[in-house]
Amino acid sequence: MRFGDRGSADALGLSLLAPAAIGLAVVIVFLGRGVDSRATVQSAAEAAAQAAAQERSPAAAVAAAEQVGAAMLVDRSSCSSPLVLVDTSAFGPGGQVAVTVSCTVSVDDLELVDPPTPGPTTATAFATIDPLRAAESAP
Repeated sequence: MRFGDRGSADALGLSLLAPAAIGLAVVIVFLGRGVDSRATVQSAAEAAAQAAAQERSPAAAVAAAEQVGAAMLVDRSSCSSPLVLVDTSAFGPGGQVAVTVSCTVSVDDLELVDPPTPGPTTATAFATIDPLRAAESAP
């Protein structure tokens, strides 16, 4: 190899490696979004369940859980189409409330590698209601 040929060989090597490196970076971003989505959904479900367990009526528990869940699911890149479902069928002193949170990892901005469309990420959390606390009396 002559001295002048070294630059063209380096340029050829770089031109072959650059697309692979960019593709790998995009895949890492996609996988990171998936991990972030699972952590966010689990955290939102736990916080929403705790908020619901502090309320004195099933209606107030649903409202509190939905408000807390929605407030925690604001990052649309890692969690799009959020949904918060609250089960108050066992609501009452000593009972429990269950909150299920789900959302979908966004594949926006990742068209370069055409990632598969992920299914929803879902987490359910339970919170026990204080057995010594009196429930709100019916009017």
